[in-house]
Amino acid sequence: MSIGQLSKHRSLGLSDEEAVRMYEMMSLARKYDDRGLMLQRAGKVPFHISGIGQEAGQVGMAFAMQPYKDYFLPYYRDFAFVLSIGMTVKDLMLSLFCKAEDVNSGGRQMPGHFGAKRLNIVTGSSPVTTQVPHAVGIALAAKMKKQDFVTLVTFGEGSSNQGDFHEGCNFAGVHKLPMIIVCENNQYAISVPLHKQVSGKIADRALGYGFPGYQVDGTDALEVYRVTKEARERAVRGEGPTLIELVTYRISPHSTSDDDMLYRTREEVEEMRGRDGLPKFKQYLIECGLWSEEQDSQLQERQKQEVNEATKYADLAPYPKPEDTLLHVYAEGEGR
Repeated sequence: MSIGQLSKHRSLGLSDEEAVRMYEMMSLARKYDDRGLMLQRAGKVPFHISGIGQEAGQVGMAFAMQPYKDYFLPYYRDFAFVLSIGMTVKDLMLSLFCKAEDVNSGGRQMPGHFGAKRLNIVTGSSPVTTQVPHAVGIALAAKMKKQDFVTLVTFGEGSSNQGDFHEGCNFAGVHKLPMIIVCENNQYAISVPLHKQVSGKIADRALGYGFPGYQVDGTDALEVYRVTKEARERAVRGEGPTLIELVTYRISPHSTSDDDMLYRTREEVEEMRGRDGLPKFKQYLIECGLWSEEQDSQLQERQKQEVNEATKYADLAPYPKPEDTLLHVYAEGEGR
C-alpha cells in the first residue's frame, strides 16, 4: 500500500482509535453470528439469521452517522450496524433466546427485528421493505419540524423490487427528504440470484426519482464510510436523499431454515469468502501499524468471553409471561 492508502481513515476524518473500533465491531458481530448458528444447531434457540460477510459495510455506515440523534430503520441482517450504534451482545442474545428482557420486542419477534427507543432504532417487521415508507415518514417529520437529524434505512436487493421501495424513493425525491436509502446487495434474495432479480445497477434507479445513487464495494468499510458521510452531509444541507448500493456477499445461508447448496455451489461461497471485508480491514490496520496478531488474539479472547457471558445470561433469563401478551400493544393508563 502507498502512504496515502495507509492513512485513508485519517484523510476521511477518522482517528486511529475509531479505525480500530470499527474492526472491533466487525469482529464482535461475527462472533455473535457464529454463536447464533451454533446455538440454533444445538437446539438452544429456534432460529437464527446471519449477516456474515456484510459486517464491513454495516460498520462503515454506522460510523458515518450520529447515534442518539439520527433515526435508523435497519433490516434483519444488520447485527454489526446495531452493535456499532449502541446495542449490546446481551441485547441481541436476549432477542435470540426470545426472553422477556429483550429490548427489541420483549421476546415476541424473531431475531433481527430490531427496535430500541433509546437508540432511535425504529421497530421493524417481517414483511420486507415495509421500513422504507416508515423511514420516509420520519424524514418528512424532520423536515417539517426543521430538525437536523437524518434517517437511514437498509434492506436487501430483493426489496429493491418491491413497491414500497419505489413509492418511498419517489416521495423522498419529490420532497427532498433528509434520508439515506441503503441497499445491501448480497447477491441472493433467499435463493434467487441477482441476475434473475435485477437488470442493471440498483444504484441507477435513483436517477428516476431525482437524486443521486452510488454503487460501492460493500466489503470496503472506509469507502462505505466516505460515501455515507457525504450522503449525510448532503441531507443535512437540505439537498435531499441518496441511494447507496453496497455490493457484498451473503456468506452464510439465508437463515438456519435454508439449505443454500440447493441453489449455489460450495466453490462459489469459498471464492467469495476470500473477499470478506473483515480480514481485509484487519490487514489494513496491521499495515498501518495500528494492529498486530498479538492484539488480535487478545481481542478474540475478550470478545469470546463477552459472547459467553451474554449467552449464559440470556439462556437463564425468564421468558415473557403469558398474561403479558398484550403489553405495549394497546394504549394503557391515563389519557388512553
